[in-house]
Amino acid sequence: MGENGHDAARRRVLVVDDEPMVREVAATYLEREGFLVSLAADGESALRLFDSEAPDLVVLDLMLPKVDGYSVLSDLRSRSTVPVILLTARSDEPDRVAGLEMGADDYVVKPFSPRELAARVRSVLRRARPQHTSSRMEFPGLTIDGSSREVAVDDQLVDVTAREFDLLEFLASSPRQVFSRGQLLEQVWDSSADFQDSSTVTVHVRRLRHKIEPDPNEPRWIKTVWGVGYRFDA
Repeated sequence: MGENGHDAARRRVLVVDDEPMVREVAATYLEREGFLVSLAADGESALRLFDSEAPDLVVLDLMLPKVDGYSVLSDLRSRSTVPVILLTARSDEPDRVAGLEMGADDYVVKPFSPRELAARVRSVLRRARPQHTSSRMEFPGLTIDGSSREVAVDDQLVDVTAREFDLLEFLASSPRQVFSRGQLLEQVWDSSADFQDSSTVTVHVRRLRHKIEPDPNEPRWIKTVWGVGYRFDA
């Protein structure tokens, strides 16, 4: 069991991939790290297992038989904010961006290192877990509650994924400070350009704007600093 095994023992990961070898390698390594693992070879099985086992995180291949990964992701996002990590081919950047646009939290490129996959799972789950802090930031028409990990716009709660919340909270914690996409990958994704590309940040910012901005095309909160990155205007 890995060093995080004690914390991971109560965390269940659903791995969805139609390649037996991928499922076997992922399961072996995640179980070695202390996670409980459920396996599905197609979209139909994935949705059944999701309903019956309520996993804490889903590792999802986009190219699946019966019900494809996009349909699975759409179904999950229509009723849950459970973290989702995509498995994508190296050449499939448009598919990866489309998956992020639909609400995925992260991705791992095939062929992947099992160690990298486990690290991504730990990172996403760590950030998805409530931190039991009392941090609460209030701005005119926008509230970010760190204890409940909830975001409200004009006193109405909006659904945000774990990664979207982390990104918003990080930016709002340092108003007016400009962060490059690389810095955001390091601070919010616990990653680097070696494993992620800047489109990940761009897509998450775009999704956040559609959820919290009165006019996403003329953002009030998350501003683009051309050629540099993003900043939060309090």
